[in-house]
Amino acid sequence: MSTKPLDTAKLRAELDGTLVLPEEPGWDEARQAWQLAVDQHPDAVVLATTTADVVATVNAARTAGLRVAAQSTGHNAAPLGPLAGTVLLRTSGMTDISVDPVTATARVGAGAHWGAVTAAVALHGLAGLAGTSDDVGVVGYTVGGGLPWLGRAHGLAANHVLSADVVTADGVLRHIDAASDPELFWAIRGGGGSFAVVTALELSLVPVPDLHGGTLFFPLERAAKVLTTWREWTAFVPPEITSLGRLLRFPPMPEIPEPVRGGSFAVVEVVSLLGQSATDRLLEPLRELGPVMDTVRPSGPADLGLIHMDPPGPVPATGDGFLLADLTPETLDAFLSVTGPDADVSLLTTEIRHLGGALAPDPSRGGAVTGFDARYVVFSAALTPDEETVKAAHVLLDRLRDALWLLGPRRSPT
Repeated sequence: MSTKPLDTAKLRAELDGTLVLPEEPGWDEARQAWQLAVDQHPDAVVLATTTADVVATVNAARTAGLRVAAQSTGHNAAPLGPLAGTVLLRTSGMTDISVDPVTATARVGAGAHWGAVTAAVALHGLAGLAGTSDDVGVVGYTVGGGLPWLGRAHGLAANHVLSADVVTADGVLRHIDAASDPELFWAIRGGGGSFAVVTALELSLVPVPDLHGGTLFFPLERAAKVLTTWREWTAFVPPEITSLGRLLRFPPMPEIPEPVRGGSFAVVEVVSLLGQSATDRLLEPLRELGPVMDTVRPSGPADLGLIHMDPPGPVPATGDGFLLADLTPETLDAFLSVTGPDADVSLLTTEIRHLGGALAPDPSRGGAVTGFDARYVVFSAALTPDEETVKAAHVLLDRLRDALWLLGPRRSPT
């Protein structure tokens, strides 16, 4: 597509929000993603506050022959690329949230974070299908699939989209659902944000009358015993329990809580919908290992955003993940050979999440992604403040992938 100059004067006049151009005040702040390791250089940034801003931006970019990239927080900014020839449409100002407790649904704007949505729906004893981090944008997370804490019981977040308001490439605002536009509705449920700019989602919510969650911490040196026991435990726990086994190496940074600052741990993180007695009974094999800290307790939906200890603000990080068809003893040995206590590893975190249950593929749910044809997923990440640490992280991530690939994992679609 041929390009011509963006009509900035016309676009500015049409916006309720703000157009920011290179060299203008606020440019670096406007273009920066939450993921600080990604250096975005679009042709222009629009800080949208209304749906009309989205329509105006799409029309202006199309006339100029420019691409539009929508972004709320930029937690997963890397796939967008360097953004040359692109208008970056920041939707973080579109934060409207409305809840209907009678129908157990919520309508959320394109810039709403999970923390705000969780707080709004928890007042009614409900929860959305949020992931591990409160400050992730609901829309970007959901249209990409969304792997939630309650996933083994309730499936992916994308499975809970009831309808959406989107602006398509022709600049038309459309309300879509399974009846009005089944193909586009199918695509945005797990297919990502490239098909249209989503300005709002309507989501179904789930009741959480007796929620428990938390973490069992063990010294890193006990990783083999802890993860072996956890692997065996996942073979019989019901889908009301979602968990992951994780190795953590905390840097001695002041923003990290004192009990874990500078320490290294093997941990098991658990969320349960089964209530106190059943949860305690199922946790017995793990608690018999003698955790040095045990934070599993009765929880509200907002507490789930604290379990994984994700960074509370933007960070420079590099990560990768892939699916495992199964977690055999040989696979776990290979995982520990690269990431365990005897390995020289700069990874802050490497984890294995238990899938299955409602996270298994089910075409009847509709959507581009309805689950994962695997029993586990591995994800690892390192803090990477400069190019040298980015390269070192990729070496480690590739080494882990290669070690497990030989034993039969499937690469993730992310």
